[in-house]
Amino acid sequence: MDATDRRIISALQVNGRQKLGELAEAVGLSPTPCARRVAALEESGVITGYGARVDQTKLGLPVTVFIEVELESQSREAITAFERAISRMEEVMECHLMSGSRDILLRVVVADLTAFDEFMENHLMRVDGVNRMRSSFTLRTMVRRNRLPMG
Repeated sequence: MDATDRRIISALQVNGRQKLGELAEAVGLSPTPCARRVAALEESGVITGYGARVDQTKLGLPVTVFIEVELESQSREAITAFERAISRMEEVMECHLMSGSRDILLRVVVADLTAFDEFMENHLMRVDGVNRMRSSFTLRTMVRRNRLPMG
């Protein structure tokens, strides 16, 4: 990946809907070479897709909860089983395998405390292999970036 690819990625992170001609001009290429580079970045998996950024509060999901999960076992099988179970829960926006005292960190979004209670009781607490959980509610998001640093 060279400096031109990085400029393309940076520009697409700002506006993934821009027309190819606009992108080409912004990165100093003509449209055809720019299109080839974008296609190569997509095919190589650097660009994984395009989507809209949505305000979760305006969608009626103002509550963000981080849940630390400790598994009974840290075996590959236990982690894979947990990952498979959690991937079916649409409230889970992110799931990270962590180092340290907690095995898993989840970011969950819900409408309110009642919805969170239902999520816990009907979904997360039913997953086999969970030893302990600790929840922390976000009071306010202070920084949220949708762009990766391009150095």
